[in-house]
Amino acid sequence: MVGRNPNEGGRVSSPLELLFDLTFVIAFSTASAELARALGAGDVRAGLLGFGFAVFAVSWAWINFSWFASAYDTDDWLFRITTMVQMVGVLVLALGLPDLFASISRGEHLDNRVMVLGYVVMRVPMLLQWARVARQDADRAPVAKAMILSLAIAQAGWVGLALSSLSVGPTFALAAVLILVELAGPLRAERIGGGTPWHPHHIAERYGLLVIVTLGEGLLGTMATLSALISPTGPGWSDEVAALGLAGVALTFGLWWTYFVLPWGAALHAHPERSFGWGYGHIVLFGGLVATGAGLHAAAFAIEGSSTLTAVGTTLAVVIPVGLYLGLLYALYAALTRSWDTFHTMLLIPTAAVLGVALLMAATGVSLVWCLAVVSLTPWITVLGYELKRHPQGAEVPGP
Repeated sequence: MVGRNPNEGGRVSSPLELLFDLTFVIAFSTASAELARALGAGDVRAGLLGFGFAVFAVSWAWINFSWFASAYDTDDWLFRITTMVQMVGVLVLALGLPDLFASISRGEHLDNRVMVLGYVVMRVPMLLQWARVARQDADRAPVAKAMILSLAIAQAGWVGLALSSLSVGPTFALAAVLILVELAGPLRAERIGGGTPWHPHHIAERYGLLVIVTLGEGLLGTMATLSALISPTGPGWSDEVAALGLAGVALTFGLWWTYFVLPWGAALHAHPERSFGWGYGHIVLFGGLVATGAGLHAAAFAIEGSSTLTAVGTTLAVVIPVGLYLGLLYALYAALTRSWDTFHTMLLIPTAAVLGVALLMAATGVSLVWCLAVVSLTPWITVLGYELKRHPQGAEVPGP
């Protein structure tokens, strides 16, 4: 536990990290399904509150593990066992998400006990890992001790909040304070003694892999919508079914392509001091991708006739997260490089226009399937822009 070489050549994700990511497939899928259910029932406020809370908890646990592993992955038996315990915590957290959403919908006491239990199970092993660093890496012992302190304070706060009997409003207010404590902990710790020896290209790869995990929700949402169309109570196979299947896959594939068209690893290597805004901003980006899958799932409820959302509302459930993701994608790159490429503006303007066309189609009574098909075109504007212009993809990272 003396830290890995941050300039190590050929550094890639380990098999253990890939296994660890599988549990987050389940957690994000549960959050997506609960959001889709809430949207279909017309309980938009409860759905968004629960979804935001869940996405932060899941993403934050993954972020903490990934940055620690980038700096201190010894892959010894203790590291593996603590990782396994964290995987158990992710699954327990996922089990608690339905209770969380249901309690928000009722508007009474927030039932986050099982969720917090899973979160604590995930985080306690990190205390052990940081204790190993404090004992074995003398140069970075102050960093480790600062992390231990912030983790302990935050976990005590979450446990106290879970055991309280406060209503939803005060609970979320206190949760916001605890979230600030969580976010501030690494910021303070990394500024002590030069921080930890994380690997920029490894971190970029890790984030890219979680993007792929969250994109899986788009494919699940597409399958849910197709199942609604070809079910015994649905209209059955048709040209619309084929169009929707192609649109769902094209949307997911296009969103994947847009993320990897930007040179994240090179930018992090050039500007490691700006990594916090980039890393924290991905929590919202992950949420946008997971919410896209939830929106497609909500469209399935609408097609089945079991949704209270209007056609415009259902289309918005996909348009908003897609637009959020694409806008944030370029904003994160601009913040990391402290520069703005006018080429990105030229891509975002038609992207926004196409999303607007999809909403206009829904408002004028066009079939929901074709509205979603138009939404699926949006990421391909970026893809075509980069391919046709042959825009340099990381040949030189801009910014001072």
